[in-house]
Amino acid sequence: MESATKNQVFFCFFLCLLLVSASSLSASKSTHTFPKKALPTKHGHLPISPTSTSSIFYAFYEAQNSTLPLSRTPLLIWLQGGPGCSSMIGNFYELGPWRVTESLTLQRNHGAWNRIFSLLFLDSPIGTGFSVASTRQEIPTDQNHVAKHLFAAITRFVQLDPLFKHRPIYITGESYGGKYVPAIGYHILKKNAQLHVSQRVNLAGVAIGDGLTDPETQVVTHALNAYYVGLINEKQKNELEKAQLEAVRLAQMGNWSEATDARNNVMNMLRNMTGLATLYDYTKKARYQDYLVEKFLNIAKVKKALGVNESFVYELCSDVVEAALHADVMKSVKYMVEYLVRRSKVLLYQGQNDLRAGVVQSEVWVKTMKWEGIVEFVNAERKIWKVNGELAGYVQNWKSLTNVVVLGAGHILPADQVVRSQAMIEDWVLERGLFKSV
Repeated sequence: MESATKNQVFFCFFLCLLLVSASSLSASKSTHTFPKKALPTKHGHLPISPTSTSSIFYAFYEAQNSTLPLSRTPLLIWLQGGPGCSSMIGNFYELGPWRVTESLTLQRNHGAWNRIFSLLFLDSPIGTGFSVASTRQEIPTDQNHVAKHLFAAITRFVQLDPLFKHRPIYITGESYGGKYVPAIGYHILKKNAQLHVSQRVNLAGVAIGDGLTDPETQVVTHALNAYYVGLINEKQKNELEKAQLEAVRLAQMGNWSEATDARNNVMNMLRNMTGLATLYDYTKKARYQDYLVEKFLNIAKVKKALGVNESFVYELCSDVVEAALHADVMKSVKYMVEYLVRRSKVLLYQGQNDLRAGVVQSEVWVKTMKWEGIVEFVNAERKIWKVNGELAGYVQNWKSLTNVVVLGAGHILPADQVVRSQAMIEDWVLERGLFKSV
């Protein structure tokens, strides 16, 4: 009896070892592969000019369950911020159909934005992510050049498949995308006015998440915001306000690079005063794990699966691109949003816990917009928004402008609230429920 028991124990122990080994082998194997089912529908590089070898990397995912014919299925284009950060962050950490895990494997994202829409990620500007800049001189230093390159890439992408031609296009993005999104939207509308109908880009709307759009107005809000949240005292608030005004003073003088340095100083002071793990979400105890994307995309077999040379070193954010746009940071693109809101739909959304470009930083510049509907928008009812019966946030809209505050989210909003962000983008595009135009 005792011998039989020992044999059973040994057998169970041996079986456990086999299972652990198999599990480890599977994890190890999956770490170094890119499952075929997770591959983009299309991916590659889009040229920015016939005379340049520079190109923008793209990853396109067709809608999983479109409720419309593919020729009329909305196409969402995602642009990451930075400046100089890769849209593969959005793809593999936020709103793409697959998200990277701590074990550097991929798992399905039940809040993916391509549930019923198609989704295109662009690594922009050139030199960002897997995009290629043939020379440093070609990297954009302002939003006009960013938009020109994006326009070339988008028009080339639309030409890849006849089904893309008439799809309504929505440009979306977050953070420094608060500049990229208005810039390319504005550029498209201006170019469309000069082009034959058959050559126009079918822009239907733009969506900006936790965006830096009107920096001079936004930078003066941080001290009061942190003070009323209870993160700093009055003495610290006064110190921070002086630093904020210095950034404004330099911007008004046209000393753009120095103004950017001054804004960075404000952020550094706020972080040092509060001791927070991240200003992107003051409730978090640790930073976001977006660095997992960089680790994953530097695996040789992953790069090979995406058609990228295995020797290419992928960077989550490019210091070179950031430096090129350093003097652009404090410049406003509010006038571009004002132009867009008269001619297309505009969605602004913020995570409740974001201290960098959140609710307060958005509201302060929006109410200064020169738009005939701004008074009605400011006075519009702020409606309670629920998703699956739970309080999700608040929606305020008037005509073509909609603003959403998402509860329980920070700067990287789709990563924090996957289901709520999915419901938000779908209801806004389709104008359902609270998102119907008033």
